[in-house]
Amino acid sequence: MGGRTRFVDSDILIIGGGFGGCGAAYESRYWGRDLKIVLVEKANIERSGAVAQGLSAINCYMGMQWGENQPEDFVRYTRGDLMGLVREDLVYDIARHVDATVHMFEEWGLPILKNPQTGRYLREGKWQIMIHGESYKPIVAEAARKSVNEVYNRIMVTHLVMDSKQPNRIAGAVGFNVRNGDFYVFRAKAVIVGAGGGSHIYRPRSVGEGMGRTWYAPWSTASAYGLIIPTGATMTQMENKIVLARFKDGYGPVGAWFLLLKAHATNAAGEFYEKDRHPEIKERVGYYADIQPMPTCLRNHAMIEEIKAGKGPIYMHTQHVLDTKEKEELGWEDFLDMTIGQAVVWASQNIDPKQTPSELITAEPYVMGSHATCSGAWASGPEDCAPADYQWGYNRMTTVQGLFGAGDTIGGSAHKFSAGSFVEGRLAAKAAVRYVMDMKSDTPRVDDDEINRLRATVFKPLENYRVGRNEIVAGTVAPSYINPLQGLQRLEKIMDEYVGGYSMFYVTSEPLLNRGLELLQMLTEDFENIGAEDLHQLQRAWELQHRILTAESVTRHTLFRKETRWPGYYYRADHPKLDDNDWHCFTGSKYDPKTREWTMSKLPVHRIVPGFELLKN
Repeated sequence: MGGRTRFVDSDILIIGGGFGGCGAAYESRYWGRDLKIVLVEKANIERSGAVAQGLSAINCYMGMQWGENQPEDFVRYTRGDLMGLVREDLVYDIARHVDATVHMFEEWGLPILKNPQTGRYLREGKWQIMIHGESYKPIVAEAARKSVNEVYNRIMVTHLVMDSKQPNRIAGAVGFNVRNGDFYVFRAKAVIVGAGGGSHIYRPRSVGEGMGRTWYAPWSTASAYGLIIPTGATMTQMENKIVLARFKDGYGPVGAWFLLLKAHATNAAGEFYEKDRHPEIKERVGYYADIQPMPTCLRNHAMIEEIKAGKGPIYMHTQHVLDTKEKEELGWEDFLDMTIGQAVVWASQNIDPKQTPSELITAEPYVMGSHATCSGAWASGPEDCAPADYQWGYNRMTTVQGLFGAGDTIGGSAHKFSAGSFVEGRLAAKAAVRYVMDMKSDTPRVDDDEINRLRATVFKPLENYRVGRNEIVAGTVAPSYINPLQGLQRLEKIMDEYVGGYSMFYVTSEPLLNRGLELLQMLTEDFENIGAEDLHQLQRAWELQHRILTAESVTRHTLFRKETRWPGYYYRADHPKLDDNDWHCFTGSKYDPKTREWTMSKLPVHRIVPGFELLKN
């Protein structure tokens, strides 16, 4: 089964052509003039990743040239929003470099809106600047494409490959061309994973033909984690799922409406429910309730409690702020830049935002390291400011030698968004080039038997279908295989009902989590018998495998952390309060692919920027 086997050798292999991968490509060439750099992408780099459809704002920009913010301010902000738990070294490292990257985007042709009074970039909020971003991704992809030796589009990377002589060292990756079925073996001295985080791990609110309408890109299939976990790399904060408040049904973002247009949200009675719920929130999380701005998860919590109390729907009062033609255009363009479906919902429901408020709702959870939360791999930090516990050689290298990450892949560095993910790709690439230079001629070894085993594994779903289709009953029900969509819907149902999805108001507990693990184990076993009728379904099968592995990691981390650190993202009903005495730590996990066993651990939190403790006193 499958097409020809093709071997591609490189010094640096970049997996994923989103903003993390594009940043890695650009910077790899700057420092590694003579190195062979290869980028491999599941879709096409021109329009791939979370920014594929466009974006209306850059959410991570300091404005240091105007004295607006300093990197230390950004660390304090992310630390507060994540209830005390961020890798301050990683956040600081991105913050001090992100302005230069944004200025470079502008030089490349990205239109950034200006404030007519000050001449500075037009601020949406303290950290956000407005852009005309429908071509944001093609502009950035062009720089990446010109930087690498080769871009391989339409290759689904399924597995990373380890050095046959040094078990904790990366040697490359394998995957297949989703158009012609050729099997690719990418051998490399260093690998930078810039793949996507996870949507569709939880059952989405949208149903029927709208099932693909999620807030985080539906093509982000948790490969950032599904690739890395089987290497035995330490993962962190996988329980730190993100739940976003969004315009209902269209998943339209709320940032520009809250921050730039100054719209307000109320319950159905017109009450400002956040302040009314402050005493209850303070009882639950202590002094974190007084952080300004209110942490995102706590704002969610207030909304969820209102809805549970029957005080919904929650409304965004767009009609109170669209008082000029410019504001009206800005409101529509916010969606037409990146969430056209929301404008379609308005039209289909007879909503004129000038006259009618719109419903808000919390989305299903997503697993990602590039947005406001920080699931991902435990990574080495920058040499000049990372404490000893966070530093083992090369910046943004995981606990596996030669395996680097950026964007969704790296845990602990919240609030990166697009510009920060590109910066993290640059930081990882600079370190990866140094790693390759330091290795000199010590090239990793790839075992032929392992490659043959992986090839057979990758194409097995095609074989399962070819043999099993002869036993088919009623068109879709087969006794010897399941198809990828059936597997995905089963995964979403397990995660939704046992691991704190929206239908459970994000609530879980030890008995629920343990039952969820039992059901995930059965799904893992059944994946061995998944069937794929063509290459598209084969891609869907391996996307499902990455999601299943990620889902188990999420479940185990959620079970391990015996507190509710982020109410509004998830709740441990058996440990409903935040517990700084026992759980002011990162959670860590290590997966053994041979035994399929997980080792959980607590990882230390270090402060490198002062100012947080003042809140307690």
